[in-house]
Amino acid sequence: MKWHPLMVRMIRGASGLHTRLFRAVGGRGLLGRHTLLLTTRGRKTGRDTAIPLFYVEDGGRFYVVASFGGNDTPPGWYRNLLAHPEVTVELGGARRRYRARSLEPAEAAPVWPKLLAMYPPYADYQKRTTRVIPVVELSPI
Repeated sequence: MKWHPLMVRMIRGASGLHTRLFRAVGGRGLLGRHTLLLTTRGRKTGRDTAIPLFYVEDGGRFYVVASFGGNDTPPGWYRNLLAHPEVTVELGGARRRYRARSLEPAEAAPVWPKLLAMYPPYADYQKRTTRVIPVVELSPI
């Protein structure tokens, strides 16, 4: 499945609004309590961009999903962190530096059920695409 460019722009607009509101209310996510802001450095522009993402936490690490709603193309933030794995996470009004790492499928297997329990639509997203949707581990630096 590949999205129409207008749909991508709408998603980016909604994401930007969510990011501004997240910061305005002191780090509380509008889409639930399991929301963080991930800031990546652009692989082409070099500019920092923040994106709200659902997460699960385990052992001081955060796990996020590069689903892009089941689109066949991975989200831009994911391609950015592959190029620049040092990222910033905002949660509860605090900002910290993390190192992002895309998990191998065997490593992601025990985390995937926790992510599905937190946000069940991820299962539908995986069915929509032929790519394996990456699970990303964020480890504090």
